[in-house]
Amino acid sequence: MPTHVLVPFDGTPQSEAAVEFVAAEWPDADLTLLYVIDPITAGFGQHALPGSSEEWYERARETARDHLDEARERVGRPLDTRIEVGSPARVIVDIADEDPFDHVVVGSHGRAGVSRVLLGSVAETVARRSPVPVTIVR
Repeated sequence: MPTHVLVPFDGTPQSEAAVEFVAAEWPDADLTLLYVIDPITAGFGQHALPGSSEEWYERARETARDHLDEARERVGRPLDTRIEVGSPARVIVDIADEDPFDHVVVGSHGRAGVSRVLLGSVAETVARRSPVPVTIVR
C-alpha cells in the first residue's frame, strides 16, 4: 500500500478522477497534488505581445492555485500542493524521482491510435519513465 502518492492535477475530469481514486483506495496515504504549468501552451491561448509573458505566467499560477484549492476542498483531508513549470511528463517523472513518493496516480483521456500518436500521452510517458509504480485512471 502506498504511503505518499503524487497526483498530477490540472482541473480536468481525468485529474479529478485520479484524486478521487487515491482518496478512496488509499485514505491513509499522504497526498500531493502537482500542477504543471506548460509554457508551450502560452502561444495557443493568447497573442504573444512584448511584456505579456509575465502576465501570462501570473494568470497561469492563479489558475493553478484555484484548481488546487478546489481539489483540496473536494477531498476534505490534508494534502500538499505544488506548482511547477515545464514539460508536464518530464516534470512529473523528475519529481517522482527526486522526492519521497512511492506511487504516482495520473488521469488519462484514454486516447488511442492516431490521436495518441499525434497528441502524445503524458500518462504513457510517465508510466514508461517513472521510477515508482504508476496507476493510470480513466
